[in-house]
Amino acid sequence: MRLCRIGEYGSEAPAVYSDDGRLLDARSVTADYDGAFFDGGGIERLREAVGADRLPVITDQQQRLGSPIAKPSKVVCVGLNYAAHAAESGLELPAEPPVFFKAPNAVVGPNDDVLLPVGGEKTDWEVELALVIG
Repeated sequence: MRLCRIGEYGSEAPAVYSDDGRLLDARSVTADYDGAFFDGGGIERLREAVGADRLPVITDQQQRLGSPIAKPSKVVCVGLNYAAHAAESGLELPAEPPVFFKAPNAVVGPNDDVLLPVGGEKTDWEVELALVIG
């Protein structure tokens, strides 16, 4: 089971890909994948609904994929966390990797444009994601 959110920017709806590849509408389980969903046993409820085949199939699979979760409270990043990355950046591996934050609205869908903040001049091409729930 893979969580996703589909629809126009700002109007995404929760959906889930079942293990057999079907895209299912998850709105009967939750209004969105937010803190209340994850804190309140939402994963278990969703897993049960998918297993019981209670979610309608979404036939229009051409809809935009949005950010995977709604309104993340924080995005914690770790830089130069392995030797090859430090080397390709021309930097020495630090004793402790730098930890920094990104704005929660930096989380976008896989095909969305990446917007530079006001005054921004460039982006880094490397992207890695880890999601911690719990």
